Amino acid sequence: MTGHGWYSHAGYMSTQVRPGTGISDLIRDSNGVLSTRILLSCITRAEIRWQVTSGRWQRPCRGVVVTHSGELTDEQVLRVVLMHAGPQAVLAGLTAARLDSLTGFGDRLPVREGPIYALAPLGYSRRSAPLELNVIMHYSRHLNEEDVHPAREPKRTRIARSLLDAAAWHANDRWALAILAAGVQQRLTRADDLYEVLGRVSHTLPRRELIIEALADIAGGAQALSELDFTRKVVRQFRLPEPSRQAGRKDEHGRQRWIDVVWEDWKVIVEIDGGQHREALQYWDDMDRANDLTIDGCQVLRFPGWLVRREPEYVARKILRALRKAGYAG
Repeated sequence: MTGHGWYSHAGYMSTQVRPGTGISDLIRDSNGVLSTRILLSCITRAEIRWQVTSGRWQRPCRGVVVTHSGELTDEQVLRVVLMHAGPQAVLAGLTAARLDSLTGFGDRLPVREGPIYALAPLGYSRRSAPLELNVIMHYSRHLNEEDVHPAREPKRTRIARSLLDAAAWHANDRWALAILAAGVQQRLTRADDLYEVLGRVSHTLPRRELIIEALADIAGGAQALSELDFTRKVVRQFRLPEPSRQAGRKDEHGRQRWIDVVWEDWKVIVEIDGGQHREALQYWDDMDRANDLTIDGCQVLRFPGWLVRREPEYVARKILRALRKAGYAG
């Protein structure tokens, strides 16, 4: 189902301007990025030409005018990209997700230095990118009101769709998993929201099976990439029994503590240490928790994240020994 209709924001591709709108209102509402067609509702073509040739305004690409002569801001660059791409094009993937506060995936780089991801309905004509930017256009049969945020500017997909597309489009499987995990871990969306979008677009989505598997693990509590690696490369590959993830336990002071992975029936616990465990206070807090669990009769195994990724068979053997010691007969 392809989206239809024109977005009505004055700074984008509206074919009409509300009565009484002045040039200053248009510039303010569009952050200074306007189509020639919109400008012609307020001033003449000769006036536009004079503003550009005099150096007061600039024309970054055909049909688009920026109403100042200085360097474009990141937001203005994105608006130019969208206006050039067409009336139903929206920012998508990592570009849209970063605008909605996803961190850790190039969010500190200027927009011009990285690829800009955009999405348009299938059938749109392909155009060269403006401003010599690295614009990566994708096309979808499924782009409608459910996918596009109704109010945020520059126009973009909703965060759940942005994350799924980013995971599907990335060249690397681990990065794809990291994007999904980070979106939930940073509380930008929920696994249920990702499932809802997946249900609408999954049959055309690259990496469909991997994404379905990752969402099942995220919904089960595995929110960090190291935990997703553990599930895929250790538990599933070596056919260990399915554990619980992010299980809650009360410590001796009544505080709620969270365990990465636990086999409750055999009281075997695995903690996966990432970069945060290098901090002294965090390291001691983890040791203290492990001590309490050991006192309560659990076997506690700890592995660094890099070992899970590089030596999954070694990790699986250690866990299997602990499970068999506790009575597991599989």
